[in-house]
Amino acid sequence: MHGLIRACVRPGVKSRCRQPLKEDPVTKNVARSLSRRRFLAASGGAATVYLLGGCSLEPEPRGGENEGSDGPQGQESPMLAQRVADGDLPPLEERLPANPLVVEPVAEIGSYGGELTSAILGPGEAIQLYRIVGYEALVRWTPDWEISVIPNIAESFEVSDDDREFTFRLRDGMKWSDGEPFTADDLVFARNDVLNNEELYPGGSPNPVRAEKIDDYTVTFVFDEPEGLFLQDQAKVYASSAGTTLVSLPKHYLEQFHPDYNSELDDLVESEGAADWMQLFQDKAEIWSNPDLPTLNPWIVVDPVGEGNQVRLERNPYYFKTDPDGNQLPYIDRVTYDMIQDEEVILLRVVSGDIDFQLRPVNSLENRPVLAEDRESGGYRFFDAVPANMNTMALCLNLSHENDEVREVFRNKDFRIGLSHAIDREEIITAVYQRQGEPWQCAPRPESELYNEELAKQYTEYDVDLANEYLDGVLPDKDGDGYRLLPSGDRLQILIEFATGIWPDYPDTLNLIEGYWKKVGVDTSINGIDRSLFLERTEAGDHDAAVWQGSGGLNDIYLAPRFYVPTIAGNAAYAVTWTRWYQSGGESGEEPPDAMRRQFELYDQIKATTDPEEQASAMAEILRIAREEFWVMGINLQPDEYGVAAATLRNIPESMPNSWTYPTPAPTNPEQYFFDGN
Repeated sequence: MHGLIRACVRPGVKSRCRQPLKEDPVTKNVARSLSRRRFLAASGGAATVYLLGGCSLEPEPRGGENEGSDGPQGQESPMLAQRVADGDLPPLEERLPANPLVVEPVAEIGSYGGELTSAILGPGEAIQLYRIVGYEALVRWTPDWEISVIPNIAESFEVSDDDREFTFRLRDGMKWSDGEPFTADDLVFARNDVLNNEELYPGGSPNPVRAEKIDDYTVTFVFDEPEGLFLQDQAKVYASSAGTTLVSLPKHYLEQFHPDYNSELDDLVESEGAADWMQLFQDKAEIWSNPDLPTLNPWIVVDPVGEGNQVRLERNPYYFKTDPDGNQLPYIDRVTYDMIQDEEVILLRVVSGDIDFQLRPVNSLENRPVLAEDRESGGYRFFDAVPANMNTMALCLNLSHENDEVREVFRNKDFRIGLSHAIDREEIITAVYQRQGEPWQCAPRPESELYNEELAKQYTEYDVDLANEYLDGVLPDKDGDGYRLLPSGDRLQILIEFATGIWPDYPDTLNLIEGYWKKVGVDTSINGIDRSLFLERTEAGDHDAAVWQGSGGLNDIYLAPRFYVPTIAGNAAYAVTWTRWYQSGGESGEEPPDAMRRQFELYDQIKATTDPEEQASAMAEILRIAREEFWVMGINLQPDEYGVAAATLRNIPESMPNSWTYPTPAPTNPEQYFFDGN
């Protein structure tokens, strides 16, 4: 998309840096930035190649030996070669597409074998599997998140002049993990019969889209109106609009569970014990809990979520990518996720050297000294994870509060300014964040092309007198305890709600904020509740104030601008009814003030064009209005983050963006990770 991140090298670390290549139109069609109207990767039999921008870290492996890799012996994993020899699997040339995607390793050609281990916080965190083993879509982010999306499953793509039609050329001969062909029919089925099905996905889309088959390996998605963010949506994971969903619905398998293709579906629903065909279909289409579902991912599920305390995956024999020497990826044979609901147990597993790759939930500031002390004995090292989040905490007053008096007070900008000046951000940074970060409002990060210093720094000065001056102008009267009164004579009380079990720093931060606001006469309390209940309450508007981590610091700003303009429900807890108004086209919710209406219009302009310059210009204006209106308070610029990897795990870049939108580490191509010494 837009160039926002550059990887860097720490002093004293051996590295090999690669500058992003532009293109070689004959043999190596390296990812180039998306032009105004099209991105066509050359075909004609030449394999598409993309490189990992940034730098690679080459640590000493366990035991101090570093003899490098001799590379794979042959063109495929020995475990697959044995299956070919036994007659259980076709030869490699029959399993790869005619034009496989060639992935340039970060540092070197790898060797086959091994099992990568990681951990998640139980079945409820299964969504995290997309980060390593589930990031395949028609297009994908570049590894350094600097340039536009690049072809992936699609060999090439083209955008119409009016930004309404997106045509994708697929890879001739590409196959699902069960050996069945992957063709345009799968995408037409996924879009038209599944994602457009009102029973499976009620409500539809504000900009309807349909898929049209051009030939077996070409498909066009046609929108009613321009859809400028469609390609970026296709680089996302998990959501119904995400690219990973579109390519995870194999027609040859799922049509048996769809009423348009199976006249005897009622009998099947009954025999499977499902409530209706929709439940049956959704169960069968669940990628992490149904091992029978064919996939295009590098590893396929063997032991699914919900059966035991591990999720185990093995290599996909039909995976469509190779390294430059023609060796089929992935290098690693197996991936295992341990489901551990105690964060401390995961930390102990990492320290003991039982985990090969881990980010959340152990990569906190308070855990880093512990992890650093045991690196040598645990056989692991750190890598940098540059956060896309712009703030440790976005503090949202409910500007749609159901109480008329409270709503009027919260909508008064001077009241919000006063509360902001009452917060001692420097003390919070020292006490909670180990002096990491700096006072920061909800604003893009300094690394962003859209960085706005005034937005980031306004009203961050801790000044009790100034805070009282602003607050006195809104609520001058106080009760006998010194707390401010509403015009009715009732005491203003603010309950700040947060979701428990996600950010361990929130209770300490909010306890401090509670004290700061009480000091200026605002009766404040805090309450931590379960995440699902938190989302239920905030989406219903049943809260006074709520906090969430501040997204939208880097490239995610276009897909997740919620703390600048509340275009989607969920964490934009400051403007619930205005969001409903926007999403419903004015049919529900509450009409927003003129400033926010203008922001919505600007975001519609972003969605109506694929031109990066036009999108950036509109977003800059959205940010200017956000600065003027000061909808949301921020606390601290999200400090630099880190992850942990086994010392023997190679081809991991030294630095990578860290974001769910990205989603870390998937665009760094885990399929080219390998274990030294195999």
